Amino acid sequence: MEATKTEEPFLRHVETDVLIPKMMREKAKELCAEKVTAFNHCCKETGFLMVFKCREQNAALKECLTVHYRDSAFFEECKQEYIKEKLEFQRTGVAAKNRSQKLPTSM
Repeated sequence: MEATKTEEPFLRHVETDVLIPKMMREKAKELCAEKVTAFNHCCKETGFLMVFKCREQNAALKECLTVHYRDSAFFEECKQEYIKEKLEFQRTGVAAKNRSQKLPTSM
């Protein structure tokens, strides 16, 4: 099934259930950066006791991440970004993570 510009391309199960949620997790970690940093700092400071001593930071981090995971608009935003990257890859053959790197210039 060929997708036109007005309709979305078909997404495979692995894309909707694995790849887009992975993108959501990465973006949510960026949006919750302050809480991620606080939790990481607590863990480094307390070592093996982190399970007990970092409960407050862990709960705050989980709450922040969960808000984003459950947000259907956030899912849609990530899905559209994924589709854009997928179409660009199909067009150029260059993965998104490699696109930002400088191409070598001839001397």
